[in-house]
Amino acid sequence: MTSPFRAPLRHPVLRRLLPGVALSALGDGMSAVAIAWLALQLSHSALLVGAAVAAYSLPGAVGAAVLGRWMRGRGGAVPALANAVLRAVSLGLAASLALAGLLTPFWYVCLLALSSLLSAWGLAGKYTVIADALPPEDRVAGNTVFGVMDQASLMIGPAIAGVLTALAGPAVVIAADAGSWALLAASYAWVAHSITPSTSLDSATAARGAWSLIRTNRMLLGLIALSFAFYLLYGPVEVALPVHVGVDLHGSASLLGTFWAVFGVGAVVGELSAPFLRRRLALRRTMTAIVLGWGLALLPLGLPVPLWFALSAFGVAALVWGPWTSLSMAVFQDASPPSALASLLAARGSLLIIAAPLGTAVGGPLVAGIGARGTLLMSALTTIVLGAAAVAFTALWRLRSGNRAAATAVVKRRTSSLN
Repeated sequence: MTSPFRAPLRHPVLRRLLPGVALSALGDGMSAVAIAWLALQLSHSALLVGAAVAAYSLPGAVGAAVLGRWMRGRGGAVPALANAVLRAVSLGLAASLALAGLLTPFWYVCLLALSSLLSAWGLAGKYTVIADALPPEDRVAGNTVFGVMDQASLMIGPAIAGVLTALAGPAVVIAADAGSWALLAASYAWVAHSITPSTSLDSATAARGAWSLIRTNRMLLGLIALSFAFYLLYGPVEVALPVHVGVDLHGSASLLGTFWAVFGVGAVVGELSAPFLRRRLALRRTMTAIVLGWGLALLPLGLPVPLWFALSAFGVAALVWGPWTSLSMAVFQDASPPSALASLLAARGSLLIIAAPLGTAVGGPLVAGIGARGTLLMSALTTIVLGAAAVAFTALWRLRSGNRAAATAVVKRRTSSLN
């Protein structure tokens, strides 16, 4: 059987983009450590660390909302290129000022916010390029090839950043991240002329915004609602897990690292399974099964189980979660008008960018109130309820659709018999 990854790996456009995408993903994985560490160097304040981390992600929601007028109808390469250039310039300037000893906390947060302004458009552009380059049957495999790089960067990037930060300081790591984004910008500029996007908006589509199109498509609206709730319920896990390891399990930082390493391995393996799931299962059922499976696999972390069992369960949870991004992007790629895909994905990103941080913010009071293990248990149980509700809603929707189709068929038969 031919590998599903053959088509995206051999495609001339995607093959040219892969090195830049891989390096920028690695750079972002490194910056996950360096950005917070540089904030600590500038000011020994947890408030600045929180502001810096938020500034590196949340402004993307603003950019998706207010910049659609200029990005709409330009295909995928243009917004992806614009995001890469803005990232490279902003992070490069922040790193240069830090190395020169001229960076202040205020300008650091401002430059980080500027760097992330087009992040939703950059992600939307990347998956729009995949949709423009590949036929529908190969898009999940293309999503997976790019998604695996993001997952791998979460395992490799922080480890490399830890070594480089110790040797040369966080500013050098951020400078390296800026360089990786510059390479990605050059890659998009190189292939832009080879992509033939569907940019001719018809008058009806042009007159409607992305959210108007989403509201009229029950599948896309339901997937966004499910994704937002799923990410929101995941947020408390990032707060509770370190406390759970340190307090409940009396473990060390190395044990916490082991949890996340197991998660990373499971997520990569799960991501690689996405094309095979697409071939065998309906996408909507798979998405609801992932939510339900994540909740069930997370459940042991909220119970007094042996350590090996908790680690295994966390790895299984990551394995279940791994295909989520590739498959959910495929739903949009298949259901969206090609000319509006980038706008729809940017709208999706503008909402999901705030979901996990909002869940993280709720996680702090939850851990303080019911403890880390109780928070993990609540997150798991609530996610199971969400998955069960999604399954029930999907079954009800299919039943109602079947009843309407049957009623329409009866009317047609009666009409034809009268004629």
